[in-house]
Order: sequence, then structure tokens, then C-alpha cells
Amino acid sequence: MTIVITAFERSPDGGKGLARDTRVRWALEEAGLPYEVRLVSFQAMKEPAHMAVHPFGQIPTFEEDGLALFETGAIIFHIAEQHGGLLPDDAHARARAIMWMFAALNTVEVPVLDLTIARFVEHDKPWAKERLPIVQDRIRQRLRELATRLGDGEWLDGAFSAGDLLMVSVLLRLRPSGMLDEFPNLAAYVARGEARPAYQRAFAAQLAINAPPG
Repeated sequence: MTIVITAFERSPDGGKGLARDTRVRWALEEAGLPYEVRLVSFQAMKEPAHMAVHPFGQIPTFEEDGLALFETGAIIFHIAEQHGGLLPDDAHARARAIMWMFAALNTVEVPVLDLTIARFVEHDKPWAKERLPIVQDRIRQRLRELATRLGDGEWLDGAFSAGDLLMVSVLLRLRPSGMLDEFPNLAAYVARGEARPAYQRAFAAQLAINAPPG
């Protein structure tokens, strides 16, 4: 059966590839799997039909052959397990790739998302100016650690894997802040991810939905 994922009818990022459906699109493109996209408005996301699939009323979701999933990490892990190209065959390398998937979402993305909250949600709070440098310092600490581990490697652990897919997706959120440029090997790492044909196809598909008419 055809894979169906959900995406924003109109993404808050205007098609810059930061919405989480881009990550799922990228994984599907890497795996060479056809899929359809059901666009969901902000109102529809909170209606019973969508919340029956995603109990928190968010996107993306994934449906195939009676299976319904939410949470980007879980969806990508499922795609990677069922299809080639995103997880190594060697058992130890496979375990490490999965480890990096968790690291991207649990260790790196948490402070990165905190920056978005500090800049756009809490910016008018009386303590916002004091909080922002603290958030930035936490991110820089994670980036220093990641940059040290990556070193001059092309990917995190040998060949490209789902761990890299998620880590690159997370780091892309930092590009507007300029913080990524402070770590040249991480900036180059992200650029390698963006240069992959599968990413290019995923990005173009998301942009096509959000590009202004003209």
C-alpha cells in the first residue's frame, strides 16, 4: 500500500526545510520509497480525525498498510529498519547509527529548540536578555563536543546513516543564528547532508507546497 505522510498545509518556516515532515521525506527519498502527502491545516491538526493518529495534534504522521505512526524519530527508525540505505548491515555499526539518532533528538535538539523558544516566544519577558546567553552557551557546549567527535570525518560513523540524517536536520535549525558557522567542520557536515540528492528532492517537495504563487 502507498505510504501517506502528513505535512503543514502552510509551513511556519515558509518552505525552508525546517518543518519535521522534511526529515521524513528525506528518509523516504533515501530509501527510494514513493509516498503521498496529506496536507493538514492548523485547525485540522487539532480535530479528532488527525488526533486519532497523532494524539498531540502535530505533524508529521506516517500511515502504511494499517500501521499509523507519529514522532519523527520513530517514523525514520521504522523506515530505516524496513528498507535499505539508512542503517548499516553490521550489527555494531547499526547500533551506533541508532545511538546517533537518539543523540540528535535527545541531546542536541533539546537546547537548539530552546533557542527558538528564547528568541521568539520569550523575547518580551523581563528576563529574556539574561536567559538568551545561557541558552546559547549550552548550545555551543554541545556543538564543541559534537565537532570534536566528528573531527575531519565525512559522517558520524563511517557511511551516511539515519543518525546523520537526523543530526543534519537538527543542526540546520541553527543556521539562521550564525552559531553553526563557528564550527567549520559542522557547517561542512551539514552542507554535505544538504548536497545529497535525496535531501534535495525532499527540500524541493516541501518548498513547492509553500512557495508563493507567481
